[in-house]
Amino acid sequence: MRQSTLSLVLISGAAVLFLLANSLFIVTQVQQALVLQFGKHVATVREPGLKMKIPFIQNVVYFDKRLLDFTAEPKEVIAADQKRLIVSSYARYRITDPLKFYQTVGDERRMIDRLNSIVESSLRQSIGHVPLSAVLSAERAKIMEDIKKRVNQQASGVMPEAPENPETEEKAQAPKLPAGGFGVEVVDVRIMRADLPQENSEAIYRRMQTEREREAKEFRAQGEEESQRIRSRADRDRTVLIAEAQKQAEITRGQGDAEAIKIFAQSFGRDEEFFAFYRTLKAYRTALGKQDTTLILSPDNSFLRYLEQGARP
Repeated sequence: MRQSTLSLVLISGAAVLFLLANSLFIVTQVQQALVLQFGKHVATVREPGLKMKIPFIQNVVYFDKRLLDFTAEPKEVIAADQKRLIVSSYARYRITDPLKFYQTVGDERRMIDRLNSIVESSLRQSIGHVPLSAVLSAERAKIMEDIKKRVNQQASGVMPEAPENPETEEKAQAPKLPAGGFGVEVVDVRIMRADLPQENSEAIYRRMQTEREREAKEFRAQGEEESQRIRSRADRDRTVLIAEAQKQAEITRGQGDAEAIKIFAQSFGRDEEFFAFYRTLKAYRTALGKQDTTLILSPDNSFLRYLEQGARP
């Protein structure tokens, strides 16, 4: 009897524990949950704690209550000036209505697929109205705010405003949206990179290289022109300086010759004999200074008179 009673107690306790394990569930602070009964919504649990449900009949689906990150695949978009861009972006969203989220997309993996289409459509619509320079300037923040607004409108089930210039709008239409949206709130959308396609980049690099080479040739030509101008100015100044120097030299030389002539004239007037003697000695130095000089003169030539006087005893 005791063994059968003990076995019954153990079986009953195990059954109770099993029922409790299937009747209780825990919702953490970062979670929110849906209680479903045969796939039909029964309750939405947003507050954390230990909760109860009907075992075996009801089941619980959990969703994250935190901000979720989504990195979109790089997309090629066309700006208003017909420039192609490869845009990489990311979004941060929060599940605000878990029931709507469960009914429309089911889980986060499917939501990522839907967000990818929504972000792509919003990128095409927003960047299609601005030139490439705006995407690369301070207007980028305004563009990202417009993209965020469009993504939120589509995620909430509101059709975005019609473009002001339909001719620049991309042919790709926005994805079909369920009534009431997906039950999410897009908190932020950012453009991480905006690059040109590879072929465009190579063409731009070649154009930049050609432009730099043209500028280099222009600078070299300007430098050569300035060099020739400086050389011409220097040659002209050199010619003027040499001419001025030669002029001054001729003037000084003329003044010296005049002064010498004046001195010679004064000396000649004072002592004609000494002057004649001085001039004759200079002639001797010039004519007889070289050892191979030979003079053939008559003995009574006046040129030799001072030599004859010096040779007398």
